[in-house]
Amino acid sequence: MTTRSNTRTATVALNTQRIVSDISPLIFGGFAEHMGRCIYEGIYDPASPLADARGFRPDVMKALKDLNYRIMRYPGGNFVSGYRWMDGIGPREQRPRRRALAWRSIETNQFGADEFMEFARELDTEPMWAVNLGTGSIQEAADLVEYMNLPTGTQFSDLRAKNGNKDPYGVKYWCLGNEMDGPWQIGHLDAVAYADKAVEAAKLMRWMDPSIKTIACGSSNTAMPTFPEWDRVVLERAWEHIDYFSMHYYVGNPNMNSKEAVDTDSYLASSVHFDEHAETIGAAIRLAKAQNRSKKDVGICWDEWNVWYRAVGGDGGWEEAPHILEEVYNLEDALVVAQWLGTFLRKADIVRIACIAQIVNVIAPIMTRADGLFLQTIYYPLMMFSNHAVGNSLDVLVKAPTHETQKFGEVSLLDATASFDPASGKGAAFLVNRSQTEALDVTVLWEDVAPGELTQAWQMAGHEPAAANSFEQPEAVTIHTIDVPKLDGGRVTLTLPPLSFTVLTSQHSPS
Repeated sequence: MTTRSNTRTATVALNTQRIVSDISPLIFGGFAEHMGRCIYEGIYDPASPLADARGFRPDVMKALKDLNYRIMRYPGGNFVSGYRWMDGIGPREQRPRRRALAWRSIETNQFGADEFMEFARELDTEPMWAVNLGTGSIQEAADLVEYMNLPTGTQFSDLRAKNGNKDPYGVKYWCLGNEMDGPWQIGHLDAVAYADKAVEAAKLMRWMDPSIKTIACGSSNTAMPTFPEWDRVVLERAWEHIDYFSMHYYVGNPNMNSKEAVDTDSYLASSVHFDEHAETIGAAIRLAKAQNRSKKDVGICWDEWNVWYRAVGGDGGWEEAPHILEEVYNLEDALVVAQWLGTFLRKADIVRIACIAQIVNVIAPIMTRADGLFLQTIYYPLMMFSNHAVGNSLDVLVKAPTHETQKFGEVSLLDATASFDPASGKGAAFLVNRSQTEALDVTVLWEDVAPGELTQAWQMAGHEPAAANSFEQPEAVTIHTIDVPKLDGGRVTLTLPPLSFTVLTSQHSPS
């Protein structure tokens, strides 16, 4: 049985000079894979009465734009390890239909390279392309770089111009395959074989375009028997040819809807694991840097992360756009997502790119049908962090009551992170009360210079961890503005209900 302290007060101390690192805006990224209904009936839905002439839906695009994604990974995922990129270019009526083996689906190739780049431009987001290092060759990867990035005058750049896009796209970020440590992956390789292929691909791709940034595959999750040895080997062998190293992880509360014991307290403390995971990969990066006697740095690209545990059947039954992996998110999932984003702030010195998997319909914050959409609970913490966490991540000092969890031992009831932008003077504090039963009276204290004013406050809260949104009840769980608490000198006190996520923004005089 869980025991808790009787103390119901907490303190969050902020100092605008006590900095973890600048916040890379690329940690607020998304991932779109040819999987289920993410692309077809999600991003691209020409059959919908709501679609425009390009097949995009204004309602979906607005919901995506409000999340303020800065980078978008594409086209996979497991899908990419069997993908032939040339299938998705040129006249649509000439594009082949193929079996997509990763998800046992039919791929029509009606959405491909040029359509994705139009989508990315519409969202004003940085594109991040994954190349096929499963069945694909290093030459095919280099040819794709030529198609996307080089001026006309050679075969593949001229092909891009023929397809209606004379100017190069200038794609900067390139993933060297996907989850190549996984036996489920098409073309699975061991760490040495993968690292060597990734190096040769990176060399050829950079000879095409020296300006690109490359991302090597890390372990698919921390439960892999090869974790973290895979990471050590790949980093050491590929170090001089990569700029980022990927991490993937999904989390869930699998007994939530069963008769077995539910360990929600541990689930709501998942950021303990997220922090440890980032620290482990950070240590492997530092070791590889030392062993290579290198002066360059490699950042973490956490390019698959999310809650995922209910909709686990990935068999598409050889259908087009099968309805698979359509997870429905609840309140507790949103609180875990808020903490995950908090991990990105706490580890801002090493986590430089992050992409939630995925963006529409498939384990996603947005769910659609032909005539509309609804926003899942996890949409709201994404929106809050992406739009308000700017500038520097602050090293936050937290004093709060703790409780015992089965997985992680004693864990603070309060998860707190904060940001401050010296240029604009804007600050934000992000507070999660993990307790299922106790409210917390939290004092936020600015130790150096108090803000001139507190500008806004929002809160998401509820009594039922399993509460979720749906087409029938689209706002069962949402985030609301609350009264801005009164600033008293350099401090403010506010009440955090149980199972809640609260955001408080402030305005200092800009530097």
